[in-house]
Amino acid sequence: MTRFQANVLLLLAGAIWGMGFVAQSTAMQAIGPFLFTGLRFAIAGIFMLPFALREGKRSERPLSSSDWRAFSVIGLLLFLGVTAQQVGLLTTTVTNSGFLTGLYVVMVPFLGVLISRQWPNAIVWPAALTALSGIWLLSGGSVVALKSGDWLTILCAVCWALQVVFIARAASESGRPVTLAVTQFVITAVISLVVAFALEPVVPSAIRAALPEILYAGIFSGGIAFTLQVVGQRYTTAPQAAIFLSTEAVFAALFGAIFLGERLPPAGLAGCALIFSAILMVELVPALKARRAA
Repeated sequence: MTRFQANVLLLLAGAIWGMGFVAQSTAMQAIGPFLFTGLRFAIAGIFMLPFALREGKRSERPLSSSDWRAFSVIGLLLFLGVTAQQVGLLTTTVTNSGFLTGLYVVMVPFLGVLISRQWPNAIVWPAALTALSGIWLLSGGSVVALKSGDWLTILCAVCWALQVVFIARAASESGRPVTLAVTQFVITAVISLVVAFALEPVVPSAIRAALPEILYAGIFSGGIAFTLQVVGQRYTTAPQAAIFLSTEAVFAALFGAIFLGERLPPAGLAGCALIFSAILMVELVPALKARRAA
């Protein structure tokens, strides 16, 4: 797979996640955040399990204990990130959540240097800041009066950034991206359901009411999009992946307009333009430099 094809997969994952914001915000009108998270990732794991088993049969080597440890850490980061975002949505706005989650775009290059000692292409730094500026404009140009939900969303951004960095290494070294995806789904589902049964009401009628959102979040936002992320990150760098995945804010605004009747002001449209400019920067500038060098 070429780097361009990998980036297209990451762009598609961002689009699916953008639609997922609508499902996440409406599902909690019926069920609690831990129950929603547990059910969606249980469905994601079941949906992707046959593909992971087929991947295992075709693999040239078995997974080592270090691979499983890396997969488990990534699964724990997924649980913390999803839970922080989902619980945060109870006390913050979708606008603030979309912007603060996008902070991971800037965190990833720094964490990549600190953890992996990998310096990204120089264009990544201005591109990351450009993408963050676009997310800020898309959120309305301000984040005021930070509440507990906002701080939880910032924690979510830290977990996302760490997850992106660790996935870049684990998916490449193990050669088993789908197995990695299913492992993180199972870990997140098990922990979430245990917490849900301990702390939240589990009412079958409420689950049925939220079933469309659960199925979308499980099959598409969970099973398909997170797997696309893991597969795509085998063939591109973590900082570039973060920029492409940040398009979820653009697609969230687009689907919000289509399904919820929301409309973007001029600043929001400018934010979309900045995010796509950042994508063009990380996609075209390295290619042009390589062509000139050749």
